[in-house]
Amino acid sequence: MYKENAPFRYDFVGSFLRPENIKKARADYAEGRITFEDLTEIENSEITKLIAAQKAAGYHVITDGEFRRSYWHLDFMWGFNGIKHIELDHGYFFHGEETTHGSIAISGDISGENHPFVEHFKFVKQFEDENTVARQTIPAPAQLYAELFREKNGENTLKYYPDDEKLLQDIAAAYRTVIKDLYEAGCRSIQFDDCTWGMFCDKKYWEARQNVRTELGDIAEKYLRLNNLALEGRPSDLVITTHVCRGNYHSTWASSGGYEPIAEILFGKENVDGFYLEFDDERSGGFEPLRFVPKGKKIVLGLLTSKSPVLEDEAGVIGRIHEAAKYVPLEDLCLSPQCGFASCEIGNKLTEQEQWAKLALVKQIAEKVW
Repeated sequence: MYKENAPFRYDFVGSFLRPENIKKARADYAEGRITFEDLTEIENSEITKLIAAQKAAGYHVITDGEFRRSYWHLDFMWGFNGIKHIELDHGYFFHGEETTHGSIAISGDISGENHPFVEHFKFVKQFEDENTVARQTIPAPAQLYAELFREKNGENTLKYYPDDEKLLQDIAAAYRTVIKDLYEAGCRSIQFDDCTWGMFCDKKYWEARQNVRTELGDIAEKYLRLNNLALEGRPSDLVITTHVCRGNYHSTWASSGGYEPIAEILFGKENVDGFYLEFDDERSGGFEPLRFVPKGKKIVLGLLTSKSPVLEDEAGVIGRIHEAAKYVPLEDLCLSPQCGFASCEIGNKLTEQEQWAKLALVKQIAEKVW
């Protein structure tokens, strides 16, 4: 394993555009035309190619590109004991587009034993070398809790967990189990993906999504506590970071607003080693909320968009990095796209060639700045 660990000066969030034969294989498996073993063989082959490309691009992190998932978050949630896959009447409502309809429901006590993502990680781990660190991306505990109370989901959740504190404790314990199992499999870099914070920045969107009026301060403190509970007792050499954005589906977005409403709680109190933050357009606001970042914590500036093939102006990005350095020391800053290239298997509206051009620009800029 590479002697350094995340975040890296030039980095990426984790998901990559799915090759067409991955999409076809997943559709064929869903229709019963191929076996699970056939699907796994195709996934393994494409992930192997992706990791080789990540290394060839000069990056120090390798991931499976989330090639085994249909969603960035739900597939992981379905892997817990006590949680099942359901389909709702509608999806999430993004700007101008509705997502597919998948969701989760509780079917029993939640626990994390034998989570399939541990085996997924082991496949990536075998490709780690002296220049790379294998990373596992998973949705944050708060994201799971939010999904359990998304619109009508809450009725089923309360049937199984009338005691909210027991629900919080069981979710945290399930995550601690998975984190422990990933660590024992050799994982030293875990990334919590967490849209809840980005959506808190847009109170109107959040209330519509959850079908409830909320005091954001109260619920943000609950989500903070849950995430931190899941991190209790983690090994000192396990780096855990978190990625915050406002939705990323087929090049569309869900919510808007700067980080100010949640900055003091999130940046000041979440017990992670670094934050991957969306800053690719005006919806993300300015850098002033970064004043709440404690000294020594890393901030990965998501200044290049994964939603568009258009390459950013290098000088403009460098200028924005130095603007951010007014609030966080330059040595604690890094650079990445604002999100992954395919948070769901549909992917964003760019080609694989354009995806790699974005990452080449990230690296080129970072090497000039640092």
